[in-house]
Amino acid sequence: MSVHYDLHSHSRESDGTLSPSELVAAAHAGGVNVLALTDHDTTDGLAEATQSAGQLGMQLVPGVEISVSWQSQTIHVLGLGVNPASELLQAGLSGLREFRNWRAAEIGRRLAKAGIPGCHAGACKLAEGRIVGRTHFAHHLVAEGHARSVRDVFKRFLVNNKPGYVSGKWATLEDALGWIDSAGGLAVVAHPARYRMTASKLRCFLGEFRECGGVGMEVISGSHTRDNVTAMAALCRTHNMLASCGSDYHGPENPWIRLGQLPALPAGCPPVWESDRWPVNRADIQ
Repeated sequence: MSVHYDLHSHSRESDGTLSPSELVAAAHAGGVNVLALTDHDTTDGLAEATQSAGQLGMQLVPGVEISVSWQSQTIHVLGLGVNPASELLQAGLSGLREFRNWRAAEIGRRLAKAGIPGCHAGACKLAEGRIVGRTHFAHHLVAEGHARSVRDVFKRFLVNNKPGYVSGKWATLEDALGWIDSAGGLAVVAHPARYRMTASKLRCFLGEFRECGGVGMEVISGSHTRDNVTAMAALCRTHNMLASCGSDYHGPENPWIRLGQLPALPAGCPPVWESDRWPVNRADIQ
């Protein structure tokens, strides 16, 4: 019997639309056996997700997706198998959430200046007191008739040189990987093809990532095309990295990304779950 892994997903604790338990149930229904919950800059959903996974006979890998600034570009790094009780990890994530709160308020101010008031309040309502992300602004703007889709919002309002854009000031690569290591986790580059780096810049980044203690990269991602997978697999082999796979699932509103539908890793790419540091079910998540 084959085991189906999905090592990148989000719940309502960050910018997903399902609760942690609903996410686990959806993954189970899709045939996922091992699921990583990797919310942005928070581990708050892990206890609920772990309990639900145990009831369904699944393995829940405790994770987090950390926002990193590298050469003026935002990169996302997954920490897989982290211990959420790590004080260093939690202190680092707390600082990132403080910046997220400021950024959300600033996005609201900039959109109001552009003639669209009430966006911050609308995004906060959708977030229900949790982390307010750009996706919450996007859903609010769609609901208010300012755009046709979430993708349309990002293109028109939330990317560089658009009215609601605010540049990120995130963790350094060294700090982020230090937090993950202190929590006993494995550091994996999330959706590397999405950053649209030149080949030489991506090689440079992966080299520095390895030097800082990173071990893996997502070869399979919900945002990767077939050509992306081929290119990322080649880089994975070249840099002697472990390969990961994750849908980057945020909820049923994105029907092109489905839980349990990831293809197998390409040949010659050793999977991250074969690492001798791969976690078993944790009993220390409170």
